[in-house]
Amino acid sequence: MFENFDWIAAIRTSPVMLVILGCSVITFGFAIERAVYFWKRRRMPERLFGQIAEQVRNGNMKEALWSCNGVSHPATAVAATVLKNSDQPNDVQEEKLQIALSEQRLLLDRNLGVLGTMGSTAPLIGLLGTVWGIMRAFHDMARTGSAGPSVVAAGVAEALFTTAAGLMVAVPAVLLYNHFVRRMGVMMTVTENHARTLRLTLGESRVQDRVTSRAA
Repeated sequence: MFENFDWIAAIRTSPVMLVILGCSVITFGFAIERAVYFWKRRRMPERLFGQIAEQVRNGNMKEALWSCNGVSHPATAVAATVLKNSDQPNDVQEEKLQIALSEQRLLLDRNLGVLGTMGSTAPLIGLLGTVWGIMRAFHDMARTGSAGPSVVAAGVAEALFTTAAGLMVAVPAVLLYNHFVRRMGVMMTVTENHARTLRLTLGESRVQDRVTSRAA
């Protein structure tokens, strides 16, 4: 149905279309950046955390800390913070843990607000372009004195083009935003669970060391 529609002319004559085009570039640019970021941190080897826990039980803290440096998942960065502060009081350890979790959440959440904003704003920008186009179409009809169905239909079709373009930007933006937010929630839950499990392992290791020292 768009065989005879002049897409280039619609973009050139409508300033709103230029704004929507800019929104599309921003949306997909940040979406690609976030997709690459999450892809690099997509896997958290369960075997690695089992190895770290075993090293902690054996008292090899340096080896456990070294093991955390080989994986880019947020859980390893938080686990490294737990290990570095294992000799601190419990309240200090908890505070350091919360700070580390907040830092990782900020890194995962970076630029997601742009996708959410584009998903909610692009349809409104498209609607603004439609109103603008309809006003221009009626102005052209009044100037030419012709209000035939073909003239009206052509003007309205050109006006509605901006709404369609806005939706084409908004729908992927919303889908990507929801996908990344869900992945962030899953990764942060896994990160916190592993960190707290590691703290329990450290506590058990200390208790075992005390029992061993008393028995000796």
